[in-house]
Amino acid sequence: MIIVMEHDATEEQLDRVVKYIETRGLKTQVNHGTQLNVVAVIGDKSGLNTENISALDGVREVKKIQEAYKLVSRETHPEDTVITFPNGVKIGGLERPVLMVGPCSVEKDYEGLLKVAKAAKEMGCQFLRGGAFKPRTSPYDFQGLEEKGLQYLAKASKQTGLLVVTEVMDTMDISLLCQYADVLQVGARNMQNFKLLKALGRIKKPVMIKRGPAATIKELLLAAEYVLANGNPNVILCERGIRGFDSQYSRNVLDIAAVPIIRKYSHLPIIVDPSHGTGKRYLIEPMGKAALVAGAHGLMYEVHHDPDNAMCDGAQSLNLEQFKEVTKSLNKLIGRIDYDNKMAKV
Repeated sequence: MIIVMEHDATEEQLDRVVKYIETRGLKTQVNHGTQLNVVAVIGDKSGLNTENISALDGVREVKKIQEAYKLVSRETHPEDTVITFPNGVKIGGLERPVLMVGPCSVEKDYEGLLKVAKAAKEMGCQFLRGGAFKPRTSPYDFQGLEEKGLQYLAKASKQTGLLVVTEVMDTMDISLLCQYADVLQVGARNMQNFKLLKALGRIKKPVMIKRGPAATIKELLLAAEYVLANGNPNVILCERGIRGFDSQYSRNVLDIAAVPIIRKYSHLPIIVDPSHGTGKRYLIEPMGKAALVAGAHGLMYEVHHDPDNAMCDGAQSLNLEQFKEVTKSLNKLIGRIDYDNKMAKV
């Protein structure tokens, strides 16, 4: 349920509505818009009398939300969420799409990571991504450098000014990662790790949630709902492909349609990962362009200084020369996007 206030409703009237709900054992979340304030009601609403709520001063209308995800819904929060970082970078709304680039995993060769970070800075990217804790299908594969990897990312960030995106796998690691990272990424395997999502809702750092390989769009939105319901509104969604059956040509099926669908039903920023979505480096540029034209708020793709000898996902990583050519092409398209409707000018 959401309660829409009149455009001229006073703070006292808004506070009275919130108190009316909370004294009946439910939680509220107030979303302050430029035109209207909206109160989201969370909990068992069977005992609420909507007519009594409608009669409260300053209430415009009371609407029942049919979808299970309430806080991430546009009905609750009609305006786009824009996440602003301390250095001024923004994600969401009509802001310029961002680029998150870097190796799949942080390796022992720090100079290699620094080469990637410097190239990213040169090409106008805003984020350095890299895994310090790596979930791998086989227990014998490289699992990441852990805190040493975080230190490498932080060092490269300090030298270039790039923001850091890295994966969190366990609730026990959250406080450690918060010391080094600007965005905590929930990987596809952990999209429905509800204990982890709840814990991430209790921090203020932005959280990026990747869609699981067999997850529906609704399930992705409900994963985000866990974070918002626990108090953290700074959530970024990431489409990274879903499992298909034609693995000979593509690692996953990159669901570009998910971008406009999510933008229709949710106010949260949505980015796309064409590296994991396809598993092929030659597909990064065309699928990245498709995502931008579809309305993505950014792209995440993998770059390695020596992909042929990478410890993981070398086949879907660009080398530095390829990265510069692809990013030059993507930046050219970004410069042609009409931000009023997120369509490329042709």
